[in-house]
Amino acid sequence: MEQDQKIPVVLLAGGLGTRLREETETKPKPMVEVGGYPILWHIMKNYASFGFDEFVICLGYKGEKIKDFFLNYHTRQGSLTVDLENGGVTMHQNAGKDSWKVHLLETGAETMTGGRIKQASQFLGNRTFMATYGDGVANINISDLLAHHRARRRLATLTAVRPPARFGGLAIQDSTITTFTEKPQIGEGWINGGFMVFEPQIVDLIASNDTILERTPLELLAKDKELSAFCHDGFWQCMDTVRDLNYLRELWDKGNAPWKCWN
Repeated sequence: MEQDQKIPVVLLAGGLGTRLREETETKPKPMVEVGGYPILWHIMKNYASFGFDEFVICLGYKGEKIKDFFLNYHTRQGSLTVDLENGGVTMHQNAGKDSWKVHLLETGAETMTGGRIKQASQFLGNRTFMATYGDGVANINISDLLAHHRARRRLATLTAVRPPARFGGLAIQDSTITTFTEKPQIGEGWINGGFMVFEPQIVDLIASNDTILERTPLELLAKDKELSAFCHDGFWQCMDTVRDLNYLRELWDKGNAPWKCWN
């Protein structure tokens, strides 16, 4: 893998968010706000604070809301004058420090997570890339995650966390994932927290838009001992329910958001 290439980040932001219906009737879940900004923005700020500022956002359900946010991002950040006679707009101050490149990719409302990754490959080339979900925040050191991936020399690495067993269950031996079980109903231990790193060959394991990343591709990689675990004992929280959302908002409002690692 090339260490001098810029590492892009794929954000899976096309799901329906049915368990947060109170918020997602009118917007995709990644656009639900914490502290006045979409949770997607928080995730991107985290990556960018470690120098990873090229993003491929995989759109699906109500993707136009995410497009609108970024199309208007610059003007929302600073002061401006609008000349109503001719429609001219003048910016009066720096609109912010974010110098991101954001690819907004329509992947289809019904496309599965693997299919979205495969479609995103048109922006990735032959580069190592990162990927995560558009609804979870953590205080993960992204640079350490990438260093771990490079040191283990596997085709894929995902971050293992220890919340309640609602997500993909992992069995780990010597930092290598030996089995991967999607969303076990019972049990405790390490689970899939997202924040993944992939080599470009992962795309070859994705058959179509109907492929679920967390099933055949990751299960095959685990079987072949090509799936590494970056074990994270720190803060991690998804925004799956109203209770989760309220918890994240409370942390932010109290100035105690563990995932905020930027100024």
